[in-house]
Amino acid sequence: MNDTDFGMKTAKKAPGGQEIRRMLARNLKRLRLLRNVSQLELSVMTGLTPNFINDIENCKKWVSSDTLAKLTAALRTQPFQFFLSELTPEAAAEGPLDIYREDFVDMFEKVVSDWMNTYLPEKNKNQESPEDKAAQKR
Repeated sequence: MNDTDFGMKTAKKAPGGQEIRRMLARNLKRLRLLRNVSQLELSVMTGLTPNFINDIENCKKWVSSDTLAKLTAALRTQPFQFFLSELTPEAAAEGPLDIYREDFVDMFEKVVSDWMNTYLPEKNKNQESPEDKAAQKR
């Protein structure tokens, strides 16, 4: 007899300690890159050493709740986002992509802002554009 005989779903296997450490490392790096922040910049923002941040991203060190709070504040995110597992094709078919919506919106806004700053620089306010000069003549 198995769990499904009683109408119960079989529980998914919970991730082990090493997998949780890999989740944190992968998501810290993902969120840091999403915000376009280097390890050095993140260390300045959090008061942690660059080596410690590197060790977290390489699964060599774990974090306390205080450290997690500092990383959360510096990267403008929520603590749960450090523990998101990778999406499998089966999970993606179920529609959990909503958890990535904020990341997508932030990245999209950054790309648009960078594009506008690169290709549409602000006009010098001391100079009048040809359109402004033509409007004054009318």
